Amino acid sequence: MGTALVYHEDMTATRLLWDDPECEIERPERLTAALDRLRQRGLEQRCLRLSAREASKEELGLVHSPEYVSLVRKTQVLGEEELQALSGQFDAIYFHPSTFHCARLAAGAGLQLVDAVLTGAVQNGLALVRPPGHHSQRAAANGFCVFNNVAIAAAHAKQKHGLHRILIVDWDVHHGQGIQYLFEDDPSVLYFSWHRYEHGRFWPFLRESDADAVGRGQGLGFTVNLPWNQPGMSCQVGMGNADYVAAFLHLLLPLAFEFDPELVLVSAGFDSAIGDPEGQMQATPECFAHLTHLLQVLAGGRVCAMLEGGYHLESLAESVCMTVQALLGDPAPPLSGLMVPCQSALESIQSARAAQAPYWKSLQLQDVTPVPTSPSTHSPEGRPPPLLPGGPMCKAAAPAPAPSSLLDQLCLCPAPSVRTTVALTAPDITLVLPPDVIQQEGSALREETEAWARPHESLAREEALTALGKLLYLLDGMLDGQVNSGIAATPASAAAATLDVAIQRGLSHGAQRLLCVALGQLDRPPDLAHDGRTLWLNIGGKEAAALSMFHVATPLPVMTGGFLSCILGLVLPLAYGFQPDLVLVALGPGHGLQGPHAALLAAMLRGLAGGRVLALLEEDSTPQLAGILARVLRGEAPPSLGPSSVASPEDVQALMYLRGQLEPQWKMLQCRPHLVV
Repeated sequence: MGTALVYHEDMTATRLLWDDPECEIERPERLTAALDRLRQRGLEQRCLRLSAREASKEELGLVHSPEYVSLVRKTQVLGEEELQALSGQFDAIYFHPSTFHCARLAAGAGLQLVDAVLTGAVQNGLALVRPPGHHSQRAAANGFCVFNNVAIAAAHAKQKHGLHRILIVDWDVHHGQGIQYLFEDDPSVLYFSWHRYEHGRFWPFLRESDADAVGRGQGLGFTVNLPWNQPGMSCQVGMGNADYVAAFLHLLLPLAFEFDPELVLVSAGFDSAIGDPEGQMQATPECFAHLTHLLQVLAGGRVCAMLEGGYHLESLAESVCMTVQALLGDPAPPLSGLMVPCQSALESIQSARAAQAPYWKSLQLQDVTPVPTSPSTHSPEGRPPPLLPGGPMCKAAAPAPAPSSLLDQLCLCPAPSVRTTVALTAPDITLVLPPDVIQQEGSALREETEAWARPHESLAREEALTALGKLLYLLDGMLDGQVNSGIAATPASAAAATLDVAIQRGLSHGAQRLLCVALGQLDRPPDLAHDGRTLWLNIGGKEAAALSMFHVATPLPVMTGGFLSCILGLVLPLAYGFQPDLVLVALGPGHGLQGPHAALLAAMLRGLAGGRVLALLEEDSTPQLAGILARVLRGEAPPSLGPSSVASPEDVQALMYLRGQLEPQWKMLQCRPHLVV
């Protein structure tokens, strides 16, 4: 259905007119740098371009008081001295004669994007706007924000489109207290924010930014705060890719699936990316492609991102491009660096999980014991001293490492011209596929196919040989970079042998690390090595067992909640820790998955290995699964599973057992820090 890009050049008009070191970083070049990079990459041209409109007085009134809207309107006729005096009445704000027009455009852009997505004109999109919005409150500007763009969009989606469940994900490095205040008693809006907090010593210095602020009244449990407390003055500054992914897998996504949103709104602040003077974080731009990809499995893929912060122009521009690429369905580039969450991040994640456990069934059977924190971080009066006075720009003593070397690595190879190929053997199967999904006609040479089949008796039959030849041809196309992902079929009797050949072929033709997720009754190949090149994960084994750190089996969960817990709590943490460059998904005999479950698994694994995923199906199941899998492998959102059920105690026990066995080797499985005795 496409991706919308909403923008208006007038939003570059507002700028600081006087000397103010705190506010000077919020400048027009933030928009022009991002837009220029989108054009250089050819991404703007692939989007449906929408010109932002001004939000009306009534639309602004969905969250702001009439008196405040009137006050901002009057800035159009004020002189510079009057503007400076008015700005001084708020925290980290500057007004300009064009502020009212620009802020109405920023809010209107979000409204246009939501309307386009909810009417089906597009699947998703990004509103490239300024001024930002998530700090703005009902009657106050704050932190560069004038009107609360995301909050207005959420209220509009509820009022005009009748939505009942909206997820807001705020990955800006500052706490979006404005959104929290507006929806803290509203159970129809689930608000998630991670933010640099440092036990209250980082702007906006609010007690209600901590993990135990979970909403109030009917909204208890619908405010989720994840405060990052690692000091910005340390040598290892801020959170990195592993910390962000761990937060999604172990906190946000379990709650989001249970909430079952109808729409996802993203407060997309890129001051949480590497190089930014505000955040001092280490997450590289491609991480935002992965975060966006993980959000697209929710709400039928209806994701609306709106720009918030981001003040390092190069890092901002690259991060915006990564987000748009993910919205367009492009595979996410592999993440750089070791996938090992830091202890401070794990402490924050566990504290947030403990605070949320009373309100969410998905957390209640797990170990969510709160992590004790040292009282020495707080002042005798109970209020932690600020790191530095002032607004959102809270400079650390040591600057963040220059991101240029990491950003230079983002010169990506062109994507394959064929995104997804389906290789079927039965001529009577008719599938309705998207036009850019190719039905493969070619096959590997007969002699080569027979040589690979020779060690396996089950591959001697003609139909098994034919299927194997098509699979080898498809796999070679993927390894050569001609095809990104694919689907192949095999007779049920030859499924295990065909999978064995696919593993060996992949390893011998260029794959350095191969992840195999086998569902159903598929035995582990006897010759599978323990050399770290292959991670074998069988979902459908008789019992939970970690034969080694690279060979893991678990029973197939019997309920949707158990399946989600298995994917989020085991499969994806192992996969992100392993960082494969090829993924095989095999649905073998007795796999028991319905189409939506199989699609969700394939869609989430597509975030790995640059989207290089090969799904192997039994021929009998091909008509039911091939079409839906082809769509998610080409980048479409999987169908919603609906509200998730609670995992059975047996499923939770199996998951906890495996996590306990594997956590020492696979750090992405950890939800809590190791206590030092």
